[in-house]
Amino acid sequence: MENIREKDEQELKEKLVTIYFDGNPYKVPMGMSVLEAARLVNIEIPSLCYLKDINEIGACRVCVVEIEGIRALQPSCVYPVRDGLKVKTNTKKVRDARRTAVTLLLSNHHRECLTCIRNLNCELQNVADSLGIRNIPYTGEMPDYGFHNDNVFIQRDYNKCINCRRCMAICNKIQECNVYSPLNRGLNTVIAPSFKKDLSEVTCITCGQCIIACPTGSLTAREDIDDVWKVLNDPTKHVIAQTAPSIQVTIGEDFNMPVGTMVRGKLVTSLRRLGFDKVFATDVTADLTIMEEASELKERVTEHPEKLPLLSSCCPAWVKFAEHFYPDMLHNLSTCKSPHEMCGALTKTWYAKKYNIDPDSIVNVAIMPCTAKKFEAARPEMTSDGYRNVDYVLTTRELSRMIRSVGIHFNSLPDSEYDEPFNQFSSAGTIFGATGGVLEAAVRTAHYFITGEEIGVPEYEEARGQKGLKYGKVTFGDTTLRIAIAHGTGNAKKALTRHLSGEKPFDYMEVMACPGGCVGGGGQPILGGKDHKKISLDYRHNRADTLYNIDKDSKIRKSYENPVMKQIYDEFLGEPLSDTSKKYLHTTYIKRGKYPYLEKEVKVE
Repeated sequence: MENIREKDEQELKEKLVTIYFDGNPYKVPMGMSVLEAARLVNIEIPSLCYLKDINEIGACRVCVVEIEGIRALQPSCVYPVRDGLKVKTNTKKVRDARRTAVTLLLSNHHRECLTCIRNLNCELQNVADSLGIRNIPYTGEMPDYGFHNDNVFIQRDYNKCINCRRCMAICNKIQECNVYSPLNRGLNTVIAPSFKKDLSEVTCITCGQCIIACPTGSLTAREDIDDVWKVLNDPTKHVIAQTAPSIQVTIGEDFNMPVGTMVRGKLVTSLRRLGFDKVFATDVTADLTIMEEASELKERVTEHPEKLPLLSSCCPAWVKFAEHFYPDMLHNLSTCKSPHEMCGALTKTWYAKKYNIDPDSIVNVAIMPCTAKKFEAARPEMTSDGYRNVDYVLTTRELSRMIRSVGIHFNSLPDSEYDEPFNQFSSAGTIFGATGGVLEAAVRTAHYFITGEEIGVPEYEEARGQKGLKYGKVTFGDTTLRIAIAHGTGNAKKALTRHLSGEKPFDYMEVMACPGGCVGGGGQPILGGKDHKKISLDYRHNRADTLYNIDKDSKIRKSYENPVMKQIYDEFLGEPLSDTSKKYLHTTYIKRGKYPYLEKEVKVE
């Protein structure tokens, strides 16, 4: 049925019709909305509640247009194109209606633009500017709903919510966590978790996709910038920054560089100028994650096939999703900590001993694409020898704010290299940042571990790309593994449902909670404000393509070829899945069920 629907949609897109915008004819594909058709031909129609294929509800009334033959203005985001349709986008009636809609929103909005985290990158602010709104002739009740910051990952300011329902749509339709819903009615409506509970008290997986979707500053990541400045200014602290693989192809966007620009060297230089004592590549411990997870895969394939399937564990939002919705499958999760937690554990053990540094003085700051990493770093399981593995997590956006706050001109920075011993890595560790990268990297190493032969690394075209759920097969000698790759937890739920029913079983699955993987993480630059509609909707492709181009040109493409891996195992861990590895690099999970108050620890062997 799905294939038939997809075929019908494709046929509609291939059929062109003529539509008239303000008297000018344009050829556009059948099956799209007037709003999308306008943007296709570079006619700007403002909108606020609209998210393509996710939230098409015509609620904000900002995108209204005149349709010939219809007296009432129509929301262009839900009005379908047809041959000969005549649309007026800039009449006085249209302009007045749009200004009224936005003015009404502003009349009830707490207008704290100068101190708002989304200042200059707020869609409401920029729509108001584009419509020339300079006065608010009436003032609404402006109720004070309070500021909710009772967790370590996402803050909620209901006073800045415009009820666009974009957070609800992405959470319900893409992630399928159903955290948000409309509470109350009429002017008292708020979009919130049930009973306005904190996100830590519901089935929120901390992915931060609601932040990316929010057009205002109503949803934001919990900031750790002030705490990081304090330790940077403390001469008794040895402060380490570690950067996730995806950051090197995303942070440049915050400084007006093209989407997907590779800025690894500038990133390292900027962190040194901020005052970090050492800058490490989390790509190194991504290689370490591969060594451990590939060993788990080998063990299950060759010795314990009854323990298949193996599910990846490097995405903390996916792990929390599994803890909430699939607690009976936690034994299928790889026990590997995520790469940044492995890096944190090693800096306070192996690194501290190797360089004779008191681990009590070490502060590990992880620069991550992800709000879920903040939650993960605070988990009680994430400690080593009494020390928290990672002390602070900064999102890409937080690091950008720190860089701007001290006047560093990021674009003109010279390139620098990472510091030893976390400075050499394979490109298998780098592609962790894109959906499918973890599985692809693990397959390269698992093949060698199982067969003793190096795999001729193919291009893995079937595993790459932005399709939400992909299936395939990988051969290890006489063994064939059925694989699955999902990004967006709604797709993971679909894959697990098919697996459990027997419709489409698999032996190994990678899941990334965020669409596109880490390149689309909830802590990444928000393509909002004045320019967000000019940028391709496939911006995650651009970011991922850069990572894969790095892989294509790399001399070391497999984790076991990374010389730092040999060094770490020889000097500290012994071998993958050794007692030392399990102590520092592996973890347990929490059986939460759908309600957090039912938590029960489950040790995963």
